[in-house]
Amino acid sequence: MEAKEYIASGILELYVYGLLSETENEEVATMAKKYPEIDAEIIAIEKAIVALSSSFSPFHSVANYEKIKEKLELKHTPVIAMEPRSNWPKYMGWAAAILLLIGVGYQYNLLTETSNQVVTIATEKTKLEQDLNVLQLKNSAAETSLAVIRDTNNTVVALGGQTVAPESFAKVYWNKESKSVYVDASGLPEPPKGMVYQVWALKLSPLTPTSIGLLDNFDKNDQKLFAVNNAEEAEAFGITLEPAGGSLTPTMEQLYTLGKV
Repeated sequence: MEAKEYIASGILELYVYGLLSETENEEVATMAKKYPEIDAEIIAIEKAIVALSSSFSPFHSVANYEKIKEKLELKHTPVIAMEPRSNWPKYMGWAAAILLLIGVGYQYNLLTETSNQVVTIATEKTKLEQDLNVLQLKNSAAETSLAVIRDTNNTVVALGGQTVAPESFAKVYWNKESKSVYVDASGLPEPPKGMVYQVWALKLSPLTPTSIGLLDNFDKNDQKLFAVNNAEEAEAFGITLEPAGGSLTPTMEQLYTLGKV
């Protein structure tokens, strides 16, 4: 930088007012030694400041002024450079804020993950409880089936397939003492929609059918063992396919199985 540009930059005024850093003061001093016009400009600025100060100050003699000037050390007194204020506390504050946000975000993600795990565990627990209930119901049904089959007081009546469904078969377990009746319908096909199997206790002479119940929810009964109404007297049992809700008399064209006691 040339001397004229350096003088025009305004740095010399700041130097005289003591507003530069130590490094900048050293730079100005080096330039003043290198360029006489810069040194002369510094002296001119100092004189201008002194003259301006004198116009606002009470009059003093030259001798008094020189004494005051000497005491105040106005002759090229080194400027004490002020250390720039450190930004460290501000940086620390920002760093702490960022760490806090990261911590909050981590805790939020952790809480969300934990909540999802709790929901998943609760869902799995509910499903396990439902599965357990189903297994218990199936176990209870299996135990009932075994109890019916093993009961020596039951009379087992085999029902064979008839013309409409010759491949069909069923069994009736009839306890003549308690009059209870169970039907093993595992040999019957699933009834069409809107139809239901109806069980009849029959007297043969004359032929007198008595309805003792419907095999409802056929598709949901895994064991296909149904408890129906008691039979007081029976010489035979038959099963017909009837409209949903059952019929007052059996539809003989839809007689699936029949067996004598």
